[in-house]
Parts: sequence; C-alpha cells; structure tokens
Amino acid sequence: MSRETILALAALPQDLRDALAAEYDVLGAEDAAASDTRIAVTTGMVGADAAAMAARPGLRLIASMGVGLDKIDLGAARARGIAVSHTPDELTEDVADFAIGLIYAATRRIAEADRFVRAGRWMRGRMSPGTSLYRKRAGVVGLGRIGAAIARRAAGIGMEVGWTGPRPKPEAPWPYHPDVAALAEWADVLILATPGGAETRHMVDARALAALGPRGVLVNIARGSVVDEAALLEALEGGGIAAAGLDVFASEPGLDPRFLALENAALAPHYASLTHETRAAIIARMLRDIAAFRAGGTFFDAAA
Repeated sequence: MSRETILALAALPQDLRDALAAEYDVLGAEDAAASDTRIAVTTGMVGADAAAMAARPGLRLIASMGVGLDKIDLGAARARGIAVSHTPDELTEDVADFAIGLIYAATRRIAEADRFVRAGRWMRGRMSPGTSLYRKRAGVVGLGRIGAAIARRAAGIGMEVGWTGPRPKPEAPWPYHPDVAALAEWADVLILATPGGAETRHMVDARALAALGPRGVLVNIARGSVVDEAALLEALEGGGIAAAGLDVFASEPGLDPRFLALENAALAPHYASLTHETRAAIIARMLRDIAAFRAGGTFFDAAA
C-alpha cells in the first residue's frame, strides 16, 4: 500500500507526530497539498468544525486523539460521509486515577503541603488540618467509562458514592440523583466526568456550588466549559466551597490568573491521561484505526 498523506488539523504532540511520520507524510493545515487528503488527524481539544470539512471535500476520515467529541461537528461529518475515530477506552483508568489524586490533593492539601515545606514554613509551625475522605460522600457527574471507574475507586477508599447523568442506569450499583444541584447538596466531593459541549455548558453554576457548600470540594477532569468559572472563582475566594482540584479550565493554557493565587485550589495542566502507558495505547489505537480505514476494515466510527 502506497505511502499516504495525512493532514494535521491541530498541533500534534511530538510522539504522535513521530509515529505518524514513520508511515505517512504529515502535512499542516496551511500546506496547499493538504486540501486533497482523505485522512485528517486532530485532538479532542481542537476538533474539526464544519468549515474545516467543507474546505476539504476529499476528506473521509478524521482521527481524533482523546475521548472528547464535543469539538468535532459529528452532524457535518455524517452529512459528508466522513468517518470519525477517537480513543474512548485507552485513557479511562489513568484519568480515573488522576481524579482520585486531585481529590486527595484538594482535601489532604498535598500540593499546598509541598509548597509549605519548600518555603521553610515548617520551621515556624504546623499546617492547619486537612479533611478526611473516609466515609465522606463522592458525587460523580457523568457515569460513563471514566465516571464509573472513578466511582469504583472512590468506593474502594471508603467513600459513599452517588451520581447523576442524563438518565438513570438501573444496573449501576450506586444511587442516582436527579440533577447536579441535588447531587451537590448530598455530596462532600463533587467530581465532574461528563462530556463537554453545549448540553453541559456551565452545568456547575452558582446554584450547584452553593448546594455543595462551604465544606464541599469540586474536582474537574471533564471540560472547563462544564463549570461557570466566574462562579467557581467567587466560591473559592469567598469560602463558598472549601477547595477544588482542577485539571481543565475554560481557557487553556491561559487560565484566569486568579486561580494562581488560591491556596485552596490544586491545579493541573490537563494532565490526567498523560502517562507513558496511555500515550502508547492512544497512538497505537489511532494507527490501527487509520490502517483499518485504508484497508476497508472495521473500526469504531463515532459519526456512524
């Protein structure tokens, strides 16, 4: 099979670019020759809109790195006969691990403790107490692959688990709450694992944060758009909630500088899935899906 050209619709991580370049000619969106490509590669954070598809009438596959599809216009892809592959399974366990890490970071103040020691403040006294997690309530928003993996881990560390989502799942072993505000009122820690997009935009607003309350903790490994950041900053600065562990923001990487001054916020650079193992699995999945498309084989098509 001849060497094919692949269009990069986003700035690709070097490991992915190197893996693609070993088998394909990779062109940027600005390259004139890229207009004739059948295959495009993007990331979940950049996606592909209808205009990008219309500009490339020969496009037949968009391979996206990541689980999120909210930045890809699936309707436009479907209408144009463009298949969309992504990597929904490969990062589940590592993202769930990181969510639990952020819970500990926010409640047991791990990042803050590190700063306390490095600044020499331990020589002058002890840190004030953190918050125990044992027997506390973990409310998971979105019980998909990642949300269910988080719920299992939270139960395993002695937390009581509840959840909410678009519809009840009778097979789920944890109680369902009718909406985010109701779950937030019940929970001690509210963990966001829901997809992004218009339907979930600002799902966690001032009302939900007020329901979580001054002893509550918010953890977000979903999308920054799920949270009303202005309301979150006000709650963190004014004691409306106790703390937050955040891996995603409304504007990345240029997050609101007010977050940087908050001792009660553990901040991460959209890092939950970045392990050696998950990176290798994601890249292998993308290469398999592209090869299957070229060979006329089967692969999961999110636009089908």
